Amino acid sequence: MNIILRELRTSIKSLLIWCSVFAVLVTMYLTEFSAFANNDEMVDLLDSMPEGMMEAFRFNSFNMTTLTGFFGLLFTYFTLVLCIHAILKGNSIIAKEERDKTVEFTLVLPVRRSRIVFAKLIAAVVNCALILAFLYGFIIISIQKYLPEENFMKFFSLVILGTFITQMIFLSIGILLGCSIKQYKKSGYIGASIILITYIMTIFIDLNEKLDFLKYITPFKYFDTLLIKNELTLDWTYVIISLAVISVCLAIGFVTYRKRDLYI
Repeated sequence: MNIILRELRTSIKSLLIWCSVFAVLVTMYLTEFSAFANNDEMVDLLDSMPEGMMEAFRFNSFNMTTLTGFFGLLFTYFTLVLCIHAILKGNSIIAKEERDKTVEFTLVLPVRRSRIVFAKLIAAVVNCALILAFLYGFIIISIQKYLPEENFMKFFSLVILGTFITQMIFLSIGILLGCSIKQYKKSGYIGASIILITYIMTIFIDLNEKLDFLKYITPFKYFDTLLIKNELTLDWTYVIISLAVISVCLAIGFVTYRKRDLYI
């Protein structure tokens, strides 16, 4: 419990920064939405854009004049940012002991390595959940003046749930990298590369239907906001795949960290 509290205390500053950044972004985007709301001229303007750009940025998939369409598109990018935070958080919360030369202090504690990793995992999950909860609450409060559509709350709640599961996938990957790779700098680079590759894959999938089979590889396609908008439910196939990926990554990470030599 002490390890969890210590990790949460040390992350308060970054937590406040992330929440402040999202508050500013949401405020900016809602100001932009005020120009789109129930404005058919803006729809015509978007329709005049090149088809390739429309597909790449998914403007042809969402009605930007409604809150559902606007946030359906916007959360595609918010999810990317949240997942970058999650994978880097998972990696750094493990690797920082070696990076900051505090690993000797940690190891002399009368606690097994697996319990240390578990405590750090709990702290990282809480950190990710707090940021997402703040974003959810701030958006819900901010959109009240725009009179959300009938199914918006259900749609948006499912999007938030899907985003949280996706965060946990990348958090577990970050934990795995932090536990298994000795060079902490290299693990950070690998984590950033995984995010970049999987996100680029989603763009190619949207542009080419023949690449649809890749959707099982990139977590960004598991809880696509477009599918949630159309079906108002999460696909349980991807929920099961997500839980399997999370379990495997964490299991390998725990086993690897317990056995490997640490960099002092």
